[in-house]
Order: sequence, then C-alpha cells, then structure tokens
Amino acid sequence: MKPIHVGLLGIGTVGGGTWTVLNRNQEEISRRAGRPIHITAVADRNVERARELTGGQARVVDDAFAVVDDPAIDIVVELIGGYTVARELVLRAIANGKHVVTANKALLALHGNEIFAAAQAQGVMVAFEAAVAGGIPIIKALREGLSANQIQWLAGIINGTTNFILSEMRDKGLSFDTVLKEAQGLGYAEADPTFDIEGVDAAHKATLMASIAFGIPIQFDKCHVEGITRLQAADIRYAEQLGYRIKLLGIAKRKDHGVELRVHPTLIPAKRLIANVEGAMNAVLVWGDAVGATLYYGKGAGAEPTASAVIADLVDVTRLHTADPQHRVPHLAFQPDRLSDLPILPLAEVETACYLRMRALDKPGVLADVTRILADLSISIDAMIQKEPDEGEDQTDVVLLTHVARERDVDAAIARIEALDSILGTVTRIRMETLQG
Repeated sequence: MKPIHVGLLGIGTVGGGTWTVLNRNQEEISRRAGRPIHITAVADRNVERARELTGGQARVVDDAFAVVDDPAIDIVVELIGGYTVARELVLRAIANGKHVVTANKALLALHGNEIFAAAQAQGVMVAFEAAVAGGIPIIKALREGLSANQIQWLAGIINGTTNFILSEMRDKGLSFDTVLKEAQGLGYAEADPTFDIEGVDAAHKATLMASIAFGIPIQFDKCHVEGITRLQAADIRYAEQLGYRIKLLGIAKRKDHGVELRVHPTLIPAKRLIANVEGAMNAVLVWGDAVGATLYYGKGAGAEPTASAVIADLVDVTRLHTADPQHRVPHLAFQPDRLSDLPILPLAEVETACYLRMRALDKPGVLADVTRILADLSISIDAMIQKEPDEGEDQTDVVLLTHVARERDVDAAIARIEALDSILGTVTRIRMETLQG
C-alpha cells in the first residue's frame, strides 16, 4: 500500500526522537498502521544538523512553509513550538487539506478552538497526544477509553520540572532557589524557567484535558494559575508532619453550576499514589462515575517518550486517513455541535480545605484571635501545629489546616488575620485536595 508521507517541522529534541523511533521501529509501526509511514521532508533552521541526522533519507529545507505547501505531504508534524509562526503553519497545513500532528500545548491552549474548527471544516484531523504529559496516553484515555463515563474530576502532576524541584526540596530540605539551579544544571529546567515554575505550562495542559473531559470549549484565559516560586522548605516540612505532600497540580472538577479549572501547589495525603510520584515523572488521576479512579503514570517529557506519543498519533491518523470525517473521534471527544456552555467558575466560588501558615508573636490570646476570625467566616479548623519559639525568640510559626471552605471566605479571613498586630508578615495559604471519589 502507498506509504504515508510526513513533513516534519523541527528536528530538535522531540523531532530527533521522532525520526529515531520511527526509523528504528518502522516494521512494527507499519504493521500497526497498515502502511509505511515515511518522513520525506524536514524543515529546520539548522539545515546542516538536520541533514546529518537524516542521513540523506529526507529532503531538508529551512523554510517550514515549503513543507506545508508541498502537495506530496499527507501529514504535517509541528514540533517547532510557540504560538505565532506555529499557528500560521498549522492553519496553512489545514487549508491545504493536510492532517496535523502537534506536541504544542501552548498553541492549542490559546488557539485550539480556531484550529479545530478549521480542521472540522476541511475534514482533516489535528492530533495532539504529545501535547499533554509526554509519553502518557492521557488524551486517548480521556477521548476514547473513558467515553462511557461522566468524568467528575481530574488532577495531574503534568510538569516534570516543578515535580523534580518539589521532590528535591522535600528529600534534601533545600530552598527553592537552590534546587532550581540544580534542575537547570541537570537539564530539567530551561535557562528561563518561567512557564514551568509559574504554572503556565501545567495550565496549558490542564485546560486541554478539562475541555476533553467535560466537552467544553478551550478557555485557557479562565484557568487560575499559580506556581511554586513562593513555596518555602518550611511548608514542605510542616506538610510532612501533618501527613501530606505538596505537589503542583492541574485540577479540573465538574460542579453543578460550572467547572473548576486551576493550577496551584496542593497538599495531598501522603498515602495517595499520586503523592508519591517523584522526580521528573508525570501522573494524572481521573475519576469517572462508572470506572472510579484511574491513574496514568510515566515520563512526561524527553525525546523518545514524547516521540512515542507523536508516532501514536501518526499511526491513528494513518489508519483514518481515508475514513469519512464524520466517523472520526472528535478533537475534544464530544461532537463539535454538542459542546457544553458550562462556565469556568471564578476562583472565589471554589471550595477547598486549606493549609495556613503564619508568623505570630508568642503571647497569650493570639490563637484565640485567629480562631475567632475563622469562626466568624464559618471556617472550621481540622488540625494545628504551633512550633515552640527558638531560644531568645518572641515569635513562632503557627500552622492550621481548615475544613472545606469557600475561597472568598478564606481570602477575607486571611486579610483580617494579617491585620492583627500579633501576626507578622503575610499568611501562606496552600490549598488541599483529598483526591477521593
């Protein structure tokens, strides 16, 4: 059968991994796909390096638009990243009637609605398994494997850089800044790690998963995003004493009146499997009404793990290349005309339990003042740690765990607590999740 011809845009880390794995496992992949899949054109700014890597087995150019416009190309694989030129290339490929495979979570989180609508109109597919959690097939699980379920919630460790940093802070008791430098030295963090440590990368991925899980349009601008830069080693230590681990989670929950979509550091009971995901690994926990909890774990980044997802998409697209577009799996799992208008809830409406740490003067009545403020706002206390002051000190840490409360009430309580003369500085708040059904 006639081979499928692929145009590869970008042959860096993931692109190189895709080339290597596709060639190494060509026979096995062809048997699965029903026909050979060949990368016949590669676009990359570093033409010499690309030619060296491909060994003359593909045409190499420095103009990605030349590949997108090539009538011999059936599928375009976009691995250049960003959301300006990448958007133009993807939309041009779709306009030219080509299927697209991409690992670009930022592009889809910002422009996915436009891109999927264009693909629907043209009768082509946009596959994006590699955009979320690297080699973990979470998109296929949400779109297909769990399609019998009404998904209630999902929570994921979906950024390996931040998980590595938090693991090292817990294991070694080091500060955030120290571990960030270590992560950069090991190649786990970029020279500019902002997207990772501020939670933006995880929010891109959480937004895509929420849309597939609940059948809603992609709405990245409504996701609450909070990173790990303000976490201190003391918070990780206190969490351990209370039986919790701190992880940066992407969380999406279905509620009666809307969807919660948020990324932030989260206390998780240490006995949960996902709380024990360490280093640069990823994991996503999904709760469906029929199946209960399902956990997906693996490498969330890297050349060959991500290439595994890219090639899985290539196989899927190849199998359905000639199929009636109406019989393909919809991009966001639900038929495009059946997407829900369920709104993304503002953070003020979210209800969670909380960890609160404050620096307090060591004198009578301080705790009474704090607990009175919490009681006035109907926030009850679940647990407490009051550290003995160091010798010669007149202040100490007080840590409280609250029961579930509305975010706006916790905000009001924190403002009133910080206004007390006996409380020094700001109150640290970290949300908590039990991750039970």
